[in-house]
Amino acid sequence: MHAWWYSLPAQSQSIMLGEGYEASVVETRRNPLTKRHEIKVVIMHTGRGTPRRYAVREAVAKALGVGVENVYVRKLSTEYGMGRTVALVHVYDSPEEARLFEPQYIIDRNQPLE
Repeated sequence: MHAWWYSLPAQSQSIMLGEGYEASVVETRRNPLTKRHEIKVVIMHTGRGTPRRYAVREAVAKALGVGVENVYVRKLSTEYGMGRTVALVHVYDSPEEARLFEPQYIIDRNQPLE
């Protein structure tokens, strides 16, 4: 284990994402250098499409009790034919920290569709 972060045991916290989607937190790490939590969320969506990035962002923010502006979905990886997506999410202590560390293209991808 590295000294700059620690890994918490999987909390198996359930996240409400919507009808037909089951999501749960499987791993949480704290990165004190960047003042963020790095979270891995597994989303089951058998027979449904991959969830939208902004929907995942809102659901994680609501489940953790933080503002949407502190949460950024870095990656959504869907396994072909499995109905399973793994999301890598960064949850910052403040929106200012998020703007310091997240690249502009990630910030743009995490905006709602118009």
